[in-house]
Amino acid sequence: MTPDLEVIWHDLECGSYDLDLAGWRELAEAARGPVLDVGAGTGRVTLDLARRGHEVVALDADASLLAALRERAGGLLVDTIHADARELDLEQRFPLIIVPMQTLQLLGGSVGRTAFLTRARAHLTDDGIVAMAIADALEGAAVGEYSEPPRPEMREIDGIVYSSRAVAITDEGERCAIFRIRETVDHVGAHTSQENVVRLDALDPATLEGEGRAAGLRVLPRGSVPESDEYIGSTVVMLGA
Repeated sequence: MTPDLEVIWHDLECGSYDLDLAGWRELAEAARGPVLDVGAGTGRVTLDLARRGHEVVALDADASLLAALRERAGGLLVDTIHADARELDLEQRFPLIIVPMQTLQLLGGSVGRTAFLTRARAHLTDDGIVAMAIADALEGAAVGEYSEPPRPEMREIDGIVYSSRAVAITDEGERCAIFRIRETVDHVGAHTSQENVVRLDALDPATLEGEGRAAGLRVLPRGSVPESDEYIGSTVVMLGA
């Protein structure tokens, strides 16, 4: 079977991050009900919560990532929804909606966030919470390039070595662009290299809280995700129904 490259790169670049898991576990335990994981990908957070007995609905706009998640879920209490978060329309309400790892900053600015927040409000239980991790990608890095380039993420799969390394971050005003070089080397030494760019909306907690109020949500005390030698910290903005 030909490996799905989107799944491989997603796992390589996102799958090992675990600094936020304790926070999502705590929120899920307090929620005592199904959790909606927005931008679930291949299941980094979804599967962690499901293994702890929580019912999770995993939503993502990439069908191939969700297919990998379903295969990994086995008999866990996981459902998958292939949809755009800005057009959320489920016949279910949740005590907890989570948006990990800056997914909210991929929704296309204030218009996209407002669309999501409005739909999220409609899918919360009466005392439900939507919790969203956001970060300033320029924090800790020189504008235009890293002061010390981070180590590449590497993995060997079926004799092919995959490597992804962040090489630059640029400030584009309303967004920042994170540039990566994705490389492969196969068993005979054949090499490929391509650039990948992810653009995150510039967003601060107060702005997001204001957008939440406009969507009919209450502002709750913020949470946080700690930084490490390899990752910047995040603010978790929490809004209540």
